Amino acid sequence: MSKRVLILATDGFEQSELIEPKRLLEEAGYETVVASPKPGTIKGWNHTDWGTSVKVDALLDEVDADDFDALLLPGGQMNPDVLRLNDRVLELIEDFDDLNKPIAAICHAPWLLIEANIVDGRTVTGWASIRTDLANAGANVVDREVAVDENLITSRQPGDIPAFVHALIDLLESEDPYTDDEAETDEENEGGPVIPD
Repeated sequence: MSKRVLILATDGFEQSELIEPKRLLEEAGYETVVASPKPGTIKGWNHTDWGTSVKVDALLDEVDADDFDALLLPGGQMNPDVLRLNDRVLELIEDFDDLNKPIAAICHAPWLLIEANIVDGRTVTGWASIRTDLANAGANVVDREVAVDENLITSRQPGDIPAFVHALIDLLESEDPYTDDEAETDEENEGGPVIPD
């Protein structure tokens, strides 16, 4: 059975940041499910005007973090600004984080991570105009195409999509992505005292 990636979005998502990761994930053998507050279709924003519509597979109340392996949050300015006011969206993000499942947010989508209170002390990136917001929420903000901090994957812009999706697939394929360093330390210290970092 293929691993499943939940995509949360609404009208005004940056077109390339939903459609391209969705395509790349599906080509790699993952199932994607688009969930939204509204049924039917949602319309993308393509640079300066409305773009392609995408079919909504499920409403927010019909999806649960337990049923998916990762969460993908496309950007665009309008999309995350609307979603961060939705309690169910924030609850889902918090649930994925509590389960240590990968959460991938690009462009303006890290706004949602701020609203869900999961960036404090974490290394993240995002669109230039939201980096102060991230820093004010306690994040360690970097300017690079992808930042990975445990289960959080963040990127800045559409040009970062290949690295963004690659990082998500890496986490999806890792058996136990957050304990590799600890396992090596334990092996190195086997038979002797464990030396704290």
